[in-house]
Amino acid sequence: MAPTCAHLDQIRIVNAPRTIKGCDGCLANGTEWVHLRMCHSCGYIGCCDSSPEQHARKHAAAKEHPLIRSVEPREAWTYCFTDDVTFQIAPA
Repeated sequence: MAPTCAHLDQIRIVNAPRTIKGCDGCLANGTEWVHLRMCHSCGYIGCCDSSPEQHARKHAAAKEHPLIRSVEPREAWTYCFTDDVTFQIAPA
């Protein structure tokens, strides 16, 4: 059985915008990011934990939206901050 988490009911159909300009928080603050992640609940684009500001993690905690997915090219995974698990979700 593939890893999963207890928060799958929080996934909403949220598509990445055609053009992602960068991390929403970093763009607002003028800071830099490393990799981009998208919130599965609302579509917020945040930066990864390797980025100085860790906006994806901060958003997840502030909004109680634990699931993110990578929006990097050739990456297709979901991560749950609460359960600390990475897994694949089949496309709908």
